[in-house]
Amino acid sequence: FFRLFGVTFLSMAELLRAKMTSEGLSEAFIASFLQSYQELCTGSTGLVPEESIEPVEDLPNVDELPDDVDPTLLSHTVVLKLNGGLGTSMGLAKAKSLLKVKGDLTFLDIIASQVLQLRKQYQAPVKFMLMNSFSTSADTAAALAAKFPELGDPKALELLQNKAPKVTAFGLAPVEWPRNAELEWCPPGHGDLFAALYGSGVLDELLSQGYQYLFASNSDNLGATLELKVLTYFARSGAPMLLQACPRG
Repeated sequence: FFRLFGVTFLSMAELLRAKMTSEGLSEAFIASFLQSYQELCTGSTGLVPEESIEPVEDLPNVDELPDDVDPTLLSHTVVLKLNGGLGTSMGLAKAKSLLKVKGDLTFLDIIASQVLQLRKQYQAPVKFMLMNSFSTSADTAAALAAKFPELGDPKALELLQNKAPKVTAFGLAPVEWPRNAELEWCPPGHGDLFAALYGSGVLDELLSQGYQYLFASNSDNLGATLELKVLTYFARSGAPMLLQACPRG
């Protein structure tokens, strides 16, 4: 049974690879997708059982971090909002960030205002980017161009997510829907951030421009803003990554 299963996986994997290659997807994303596909074929759920994890006993508190900040770090920092999701579950067939959350202000309005305020407050050219999906790119660009022309060309702010091929529930074969081929694909989720940065060449471009730090958060998380105190702490720590967490309720 294992040998036959292996042959089936390889044949399906080759079909999926060919499909993604024909769409111009990067090798970084294709390799990532096929690894996940292999895990799916072997029955892995990707879930982490509650009994297998332990709570973190002690973390630095943001209120206790030193007030000695370094504003020069802002010129080497990118603020990136993950903006690939639609607001369909909330009655909006557009980017979720276009939902109104305070009066007539949308998530995107508030995010853009936060970035502009950060630039004004510290007189620093903080770089702003959005990781859009093929489902949110056009709507987001139109909203930014209409309301925030001072941010520049919306396409210059965009990191475009990859797109993942759908597979059938039975057989795990690539979905085919000739009447509307777009329905054969779906956004891969926020976990695509690293493959999208690397595979698109945007990572190399940012590094060549002198950027060293990237602050990433969901577009519907307005509480997640770039704090200079946290950025300074992170830069001085030498750590490759920092996660801001809240106590679990």
